[in-house]
Amino acid sequence: MTVIVITGGSRGIGASAAEHAARRGMGVILTYNNHPDAAERVVHRIEQAGGKAVALKLDVADVASFEAFRTTVVATLQSIWGTSTLAGLVNNAGYGLFNPLESVSEAQFDGLFNVHLKGPFFLTQALLPLLEEHASIVNLTSATTRVATAGVAPYAAFKGGLEVLTRYMAKEFGDRRIRANAVSPGAISTELGGGLNDEFEAMLAGQTALGRVGEPEDVAQVIAMLLSEEGAWINAQSIEVAGGYII
Repeated sequence: MTVIVITGGSRGIGASAAEHAARRGMGVILTYNNHPDAAERVVHRIEQAGGKAVALKLDVADVASFEAFRTTVVATLQSIWGTSTLAGLVNNAGYGLFNPLESVSEAQFDGLFNVHLKGPFFLTQALLPLLEEHASIVNLTSATTRVATAGVAPYAAFKGGLEVLTRYMAKEFGDRRIRANAVSPGAISTELGGGLNDEFEAMLAGQTALGRVGEPEDVAQVIAMLLSEEGAWINAQSIEVAGGYII
């Protein structure tokens, strides 16, 4: 069985991606930071459906913890699946912050940077020795890198950086036949920014060609495809999954 790691897998897009990957026969190591019970519920749903998953704690903003996390992943791979390699990594963990540019504090800036760009960079570096040939890396970015949205400047800037980093991963890991792609969600009904109120959701739906905001599974299905053999010839791409957001 191939095994993947999904960060931020306790809820939203990450949880849905974990379940969709498991349905495709992948073993799943999903990470959580603040919601262990939610992560275990995802594991339970996967196992109830006949799959296998493990939840591990990880703060993607804490680069110093990545070596210990890799050691835990190695032990988990061996004890649960009897393997020593990973077939995929999904850098999904994140959070939203709505704040006008002029009032963003240094602490808020650094927090977003650490989670959305620095963390994925160094976590990928830490887990790279475990990635097998033909593995797949999927980085979650955002449609806000294409459409300027007031109040999310730092978030969008770092997601834009992650999109560029994705192409460099594809370039530099190509000799090992490791693919790297970005998935760029539009407006999603998720808990990333504390949830959407009805008025805000209606506004976003009105800006989307298909007339609604997305659901986590809309994005999760694309992530699972990129992790699978179906995505074997897709590399160095940014795929917007947004229903036609502001076109």
